[in-house]
Amino acid sequence: MTNQPQKPKYVKLGYHYLISRGIYLLLTPIIAVVSIRLSSLTAHDLVYLWDQFRFNLVMVVLSLALLVFLATLYFMSRPKKVYLVDFATYKAEDSRIVSLETFMDRSVRAGTFTKENLAFQKKILELSGLGQKTYFPDAVLQVPANPCMEEARKEAEMVIYGAIDELLAKTGLKAKDIGILIMNCSLFCPTPSQSSMIVNHYKLRENIKSYNLSGMGCSAGVIAIDLAKQLLQVICLYFCLKLE
Repeated sequence: MTNQPQKPKYVKLGYHYLISRGIYLLLTPIIAVVSIRLSSLTAHDLVYLWDQFRFNLVMVVLSLALLVFLATLYFMSRPKKVYLVDFATYKAEDSRIVSLETFMDRSVRAGTFTKENLAFQKKILELSGLGQKTYFPDAVLQVPANPCMEEARKEAEMVIYGAIDELLAKTGLKAKDIGILIMNCSLFCPTPSQSSMIVNHYKLRENIKSYNLSGMGCSAGVIAIDLAKQLLQVICLYFCLKLE
């Protein structure tokens, strides 16, 4: 099987680039021509232009209107900056701290892993950068381990609610103030979704924009941040247009 060139993909990227930067592509040659023209003007030419503008009110008004239009178009086309106001990271209690040796001991006592499996686990632990004070959930700490859906949901609730409670306390925001909710998780994809779990737990407002990104691996974090940025830019642009 031969690899076919993905022309539609590059056409789409080119179209997106053209549309998103259309104002710059349009104004750049105009500004370049005007700059070259202005650089060649002499003092006599400037005096002549001033006299023409002074006695031609229509030309002055049209020129000012054009400048205002171009300036407005430029500032409206610029993406609004998005800032991270605050954040919170959940930290479990000390009773959940497990050393690497304890983790390997629990794996051995589980009786479900071969020597090759255990050797692979040990190698992964050594290469992963996990320290001797790594936190583990109850499903792993139990003897024997109990990796089930119920324990996974408990772990998710513990981490998610703990981080959100701390964030709301730090910022002074109320749950009703939240207008956008983006939840992402690499592996755990329950039904109902985790975003629905948050909405129901905190009684968030009915018109909230809720997104649940799951099963996307480590890229979900970056995608969630980019999604939040784009949504906030759209909202900012909406309020700017509304105020005008």
